[in-house]
Amino acid sequence: MRGGLNMHEMMRQAQALQKKIAQAQEDLAQKSFTANAGGGMVTATVNGRQEVLSVRIEKQVIDPDEAEMLQDLIVAAVNSALNTAKDTANQEMAKLTGGLGIPGLM
Repeated sequence: MRGGLNMHEMMRQAQALQKKIAQAQEDLAQKSFTANAGGGMVTATVNGRQEVLSVRIEKQVIDPDEAEMLQDLIVAAVNSALNTAKDTANQEMAKLTGGLGIPGLM
């Protein structure tokens, strides 16, 4: 009987954790993360769902002869913003799971 109570309590705790994780994922999805490259010449903003919301480019770097450099700056800014979003998500999930390393949360 005692083992049954433990299993019931574990299931209850697991369900509560699932709800907390779902809420944390939704909260993260509502946040935006901004990063820049080239000393602020290119700025990218993403959300917690890993979606690009905007890219801002300063006019000084728009030069048809330097298209490759501009492309590199855009990629760097977007990747930096995405990494910030991922790191934040991982930190928030670690708070909830106590570092259990549950895969597929974000």
